[in-house]
Amino acid sequence: MNLAKLYLKDFWALFFPKLCHACGTPLLHQEYLICTSCIYQLPFTNYHLDHENKLVKQFWGKVNVKSASAYLFFSKEGKVQKLMHQLKYNNHPEIGIELGKMYGKVLKSTPKYQNLDAIIPVPLHPDKQRKRGYNQSEQFAIGLSESLGIPVINNILKRIKSSDSQIFMKRESRFLNMRSVFEARHKDSLPLSVLLVDDTITTGATLEACVIALENAGIQDIHIAGIAFAS
Repeated sequence: MNLAKLYLKDFWALFFPKLCHACGTPLLHQEYLICTSCIYQLPFTNYHLDHENKLVKQFWGKVNVKSASAYLFFSKEGKVQKLMHQLKYNNHPEIGIELGKMYGKVLKSTPKYQNLDAIIPVPLHPDKQRKRGYNQSEQFAIGLSESLGIPVINNILKRIKSSDSQIFMKRESRFLNMRSVFEARHKDSLPLSVLLVDDTITTGATLEACVIALENAGIQDIHIAGIAFAS
């Protein structure tokens, strides 16, 4: 970049600075989407190091998953909630990709994530995806794929109908609400081991329904990862 363009960029940034999506402060030149201070303050779960973490225990006795982890803890009014809001509702799919790349670098050094065949994002209903313009879980999967070197596959798991809002539902009601929402297409060549990914995990009911659909299609080695876990 020549000197004139650099000055123009600095002048533009003076009046229209790029802001951190977690705290709203102006980003420095070397920072991208999230400022360095916020990255250090993010509430990392480190669940990938704990085979019996709180998230994986939510699936015990319900569905058979080989492992379950999430990158961050979700809390109301916290930095993670602000990031997720920007990702899902303010047209910033790049946040999902960046968090996926960051988490992928962490998971790459963990043995159980080194022999996966594919990454499968939890699908949105087609109408909702058209309205939003993208699937936030798929953006996270794209970032993970870049760091892990594992392909993203979108043509196996499908959302065949919309579901009612689950905000005020208890866990059992959420599962019943999601039970017939997904189906997995039977294919001649299925991946043997997959990483099923979602954005924010709460009760895990959505993921349970996805796991059942994948198992019915013939996939038995299923791992789970999310951006955030609301424990």
